Amino acid sequence: MQAAVVGEKGVEIRDLPKPSPKPNEVLIRVKASSLNRADLLVASGHQHGSVGGVGARLGLECSGEVEAVGGAVGDVKPGDRVMASAPGGFAEYVVTDAGRVHRIPGNNMSYEQAACFPVALQTMHNAVVTAGRLKRGETLLMQSASAGVGLMGMQIGKLMGASLVIGTSTNADRRARLSEFGCDLALDSCDPAWPERVKQATEGKGVDLIVDMISAPSPIRISKPQAFSAGSSMSAGSAACAVNSISTSTRSNASTISA
Repeated sequence: MQAAVVGEKGVEIRDLPKPSPKPNEVLIRVKASSLNRADLLVASGHQHGSVGGVGARLGLECSGEVEAVGGAVGDVKPGDRVMASAPGGFAEYVVTDAGRVHRIPGNNMSYEQAACFPVALQTMHNAVVTAGRLKRGETLLMQSASAGVGLMGMQIGKLMGASLVIGTSTNADRRARLSEFGCDLALDSCDPAWPERVKQATEGKGVDLIVDMISAPSPIRISKPQAFSAGSSMSAGSAACAVNSISTSTRSNASTISA
């Protein structure tokens, strides 16, 4: 099979052996793959977690048809249309853990559309619902909201019944479009006054959940701190601007998840 691999002089298309699924894995015949920022970093010679350097495979997510499944897999079968987070997804075939594979809902979603969902949807569902425990009527602050995962996170917040979704972006054009993705109040996090606007929007209470993708070195950190919030905060990424803090937090546990 052919696959995209980092070579000495950049990205190369190489012939590689077609993989076989282990008992808990699914082999996918790839129909479409999406491009993530991490792919660009790895292609440019940088490291993304444990992936990087000459010989590294490219691709984080894809969609396609199930070619084969391992003996312990029962949720999908050969021929199923699926989407998955799958390391090395820029290839004709890829294997990934069965827990990362989901059927494409209905027949009205194209492979190209489906390939854009797995990483953002899995990451943000974990952040907002599983770890963040957002409840109907609570408030959500999404840092770096114009990123793909940020746009997904705001929509999940609205779907879960958030009473107020606040999104931040330092780009004015992107900020102006955040309302299309569930944002009620769009703010510039490089504006020194933005913490005060958060306070005003929440009547001085602070928000119940923060998803912060700009102030941590790499993983998503989930905590219930006294920073910006009446509730919980999670962070991932590197800061573009100094982040001010305001807070009246009451929830106190913390955990981390990989982005």
